[in-house]
Amino acid sequence: MWLRLLTVFLLGWALVASAPSWAALPPEALPDTLLLKDPKGPHVSEAYQYYTEPFATPINPEHAEAQWRAGKFQSGPWHQTLNLGLRHERVWIRLMVRNVDSLRLRFLWSLFNFADSAALYCRPQGTTHFTRLGAASSWLPAAARTFPARSLSFPFALKPNETATLYLRIDLHAGALYLPTYIETTEHFLAWEMNFPFERHWVWLLGFYFSSALFNLVLFAFLRDRIHLWYVTYVACVTVFLMMEDGLDAMLLPTTAYQLVWTVGQFNFMVLAAAAGIGIMQLFLRLRGRWPRLHRVGNGLAAVAGGFVVLYAVVAPWAAQHSMRLLQVLNLTREVVLLSLFAYGWITLLTVAQSRHWRRLAGYYALTYLFFFTGFAIFWSNHVGLSSFNPIYPNPLAWGLVLELLVLSALLTGRFRHTLRQNAVLRIRQLHQRNAQGARLIAAQEEEREQLARELHDALGPNLAALHLAWQGPAIREALATSTAAAAAGKHAELLLRHLRDDVRTYSHSLIPAHLGPGSLTESIASLGELINLYGTPVVHTICDEGADQLPPSLQQAGYRIAAELLNNAVRHARATEVQVQLHRHRTSLEIVVADNGQGFSDDKPKVGIGLRGVRARTEYLHGQLHIDTSSDGTCVRVSLPCEVAPPNS
Repeated sequence: MWLRLLTVFLLGWALVASAPSWAALPPEALPDTLLLKDPKGPHVSEAYQYYTEPFATPINPEHAEAQWRAGKFQSGPWHQTLNLGLRHERVWIRLMVRNVDSLRLRFLWSLFNFADSAALYCRPQGTTHFTRLGAASSWLPAAARTFPARSLSFPFALKPNETATLYLRIDLHAGALYLPTYIETTEHFLAWEMNFPFERHWVWLLGFYFSSALFNLVLFAFLRDRIHLWYVTYVACVTVFLMMEDGLDAMLLPTTAYQLVWTVGQFNFMVLAAAAGIGIMQLFLRLRGRWPRLHRVGNGLAAVAGGFVVLYAVVAPWAAQHSMRLLQVLNLTREVVLLSLFAYGWITLLTVAQSRHWRRLAGYYALTYLFFFTGFAIFWSNHVGLSSFNPIYPNPLAWGLVLELLVLSALLTGRFRHTLRQNAVLRIRQLHQRNAQGARLIAAQEEEREQLARELHDALGPNLAALHLAWQGPAIREALATSTAAAAAGKHAELLLRHLRDDVRTYSHSLIPAHLGPGSLTESIASLGELINLYGTPVVHTICDEGADQLPPSLQQAGYRIAAELLNNAVRHARATEVQVQLHRHRTSLEIVVADNGQGFSDDKPKVGIGLRGVRARTEYLHGQLHIDTSSDGTCVRVSLPCEVAPPNS
């Protein structure tokens, strides 16, 4: 598909390039005097002639007039822009004019392109010397010019039937002598300038460019994808280039910014735009991972382009005053760099298209590249003097950019959706990894608890029981009976051994509940309560819904751990006489409530207590909710664990 599009473009461009040879044919006879009238006179191409001379030649309209008498002036193309291509010479345009209106009229001779300096000279009929009517430079913005306008406009006035000889002198050091020029009455010119942004569609074109760049800034803020920054840079550079082409920069930019962009140079902004386009292409086609050598070449070209623009901005102003040969080298190098950047784009697309997997992606991007490249090719052929063809206003490049941005925005929107899908997959993968890590951690904790409980029950428990029995033996009792103090100490030690044995038993049962299967959660909670009730204080009451036994084993285990930890906290710290443990099975959640009538605690203690920190961490991991209500009359801790989303398997 993209090869057919490229073929059609090349054929069309060949026709466009040859069109001027048909359209530039002058009529059989051209008048030697341009008849001006109100409101609008004929085109200057009907009568003007031009001559070029080296910049080193002193500026003198009398010398130019002598060259005209010597026959060295040439007629310009009929109804075409004077386009001399890549030449570095001063241009003189000679025109005989006559006011054929019955009133004295004021006219403007306007030059609609950048010029380092220009001046208008006039010799009315019957006089022998030329008078300079005005001089101007495009280095000044519109507001600072003698006649404030986006073009360089030179006013002159003619009486009824008055005839005069005019010379427009133009010095343009940047090469590319493409010189659109026109003469009309001042009133008609001002009316046109007021309607120009609307008639040439610039109002909505600039709005489209701006909104497109703003939209990609928003996308970058969300995605942090550098392709959107390259997009904004690309749009900004091309927009500045187009504004400079039609003089909008002279009307819209302040003096410092205006002079800065022209120091960089109009076509150097196209160089920067092409370099930014390489960045877009590389990221869109993913060259870095699949074609690393091509990616490195593109980076090198972009770096060369950026370095050249900096060099040009620094050296060109000096070269324009001291070394015209160096300036010519800089201008020709600019064209080579620009063409190299565009050639790299097509070579890259052809290379990527060789891969069957990436052929469609290359074809999509080739469509965007084709739109802009077509407009640029027409524009560049005018720039270097190959043609003077402008099929659409304001120019083909502006509309090529619109079509390119429309297609590229659609492609980037697709990339945005693809990125969102990738991010969603990545988030799900990270969630699975986190859940798996949490499950492994809980499994390790359960294994460690089980091992610790076995050690308490199988090793420490029997030893304490044996020590308790030995302490009750006849030998110990006879030894302690010799003294009242010894007997009291022995009785106290026996009580401590009994409590220690019972504590070890309680801890081991707390650490290892009954095997958690159907009907086991309520049984384990009840067994734990009965074990604590053997001590008498506090009294533990358990209330468990039967539905709690139908939960997944992992959720039952988590519920048991939370209830056991809260019950242990109440027994050890609350100084309560009664503790109530409730397990309620709701449709979408398991609710665990542990309430006591103890002394309560201050609000900051849950933040540092190990037990409550563990309960809070386990609850958050299971996406549950924890609520603590404490006062001097007691504490109630309520934990709600979701049941519809099963927790990870432990």
